[in-house]
Amino acid sequence: MSTSGGAIMLVGTRKGLWVGRSDASRTKWEWDAPNFLMSEVASCAIDSRTDPPRLLVGSMSWHWGPQVLYSDDLGTTWQGHESSAVAFPEDTGSSLARVWQLAPGPADQPGTVYAGTEPSALFRSTDGGRSFDMVRGLWDHPHRPNWHPGGGGQAIHTVLPHPTDPAQVTVAMSTGGVYRTSDGGTSWNPANKGIVADFFPDDQTPEYGQCVHKVTRHATAPDRLFAQNHGGVYRSDDGGEQWTSIAEGLSSDFGFPVVVHPSDPDTIYVFPVVSPEERFPPDGRARVWRSRDAGDTWEALGEGLPDTFYSAVMRDAMCVDSGSPAGVYFGGRDGSVYASNDDGDTWFAAAEHLPDVLSVRAAVY
Repeated sequence: MSTSGGAIMLVGTRKGLWVGRSDASRTKWEWDAPNFLMSEVASCAIDSRTDPPRLLVGSMSWHWGPQVLYSDDLGTTWQGHESSAVAFPEDTGSSLARVWQLAPGPADQPGTVYAGTEPSALFRSTDGGRSFDMVRGLWDHPHRPNWHPGGGGQAIHTVLPHPTDPAQVTVAMSTGGVYRTSDGGTSWNPANKGIVADFFPDDQTPEYGQCVHKVTRHATAPDRLFAQNHGGVYRSDDGGEQWTSIAEGLSSDFGFPVVVHPSDPDTIYVFPVVSPEERFPPDGRARVWRSRDAGDTWEALGEGLPDTFYSAVMRDAMCVDSGSPAGVYFGGRDGSVYASNDDGDTWFAAAEHLPDVLSVRAAVY
């Protein structure tokens, strides 16, 4: 299939990366042979600031260790360093376990890419992801000794560069919560007021320590944030100063991903699961829940989705593209990938029988 235009999807799994291609209709996906079959691919990104888009993946090879790799030919070939582009300075006494998040920077900083890692640290690249430097202000934060591993490890899994102010970045980690900088990373402040940590026996609204699963925001409304928590779905209208629950009406307030529609900052999508112990959707039915009014009301979307689905969807295994209508995508831990090319109204299986899906990203180009 031609790579001169259309749509592309990256699916990172416990055992390699799959690259899918479609025309602009996004009705049928063709898949390349898998890449990096000896590696977990916990993070991937499509940097649409370049033409063609640069693809980035955070892989963890069981032989070579963790790496960041990139492709400038839509996945035909991949490049990277023999040693990881992300490396902890010697004085930290730590080493990289995984790159859990890759996030291109704002449009006016074409070389900036951020990496969120395990253990919890933030790295910044100014050369498009070829090399990274640690953002020391976050690593040296006095709260860091009190950040503890969640079920997936102690990692920064959300990095949200501000679309117009390069000095502002928001991150989220498990566990630790949401933190923000307004001075380019020199200083960081927790931004968790209103988020409940119901797993604590005493103070359940601490300054920090929440197990936030994912945070997102829209490019045209950067002060509006949405969060899926370890129990709870929240919205902030002031950049994280205060959070308000928007979970009423959902089948469950536990889940991992939250994504926002590419052209409507009031439309968001989540994939609820029953509980921390039973990580499958209520009644075993795959349903994406959509709100068109910033979380005031919700509707279940299920046309084309299976009624027997005892699997979870992880925090980075759901995404949207910038098409019109928007494409919405998610991958399950059972190796299935579902796609919608009409804002989530209807769904179809884009891939099946892959390994455990960890990350999904898609884009039209």
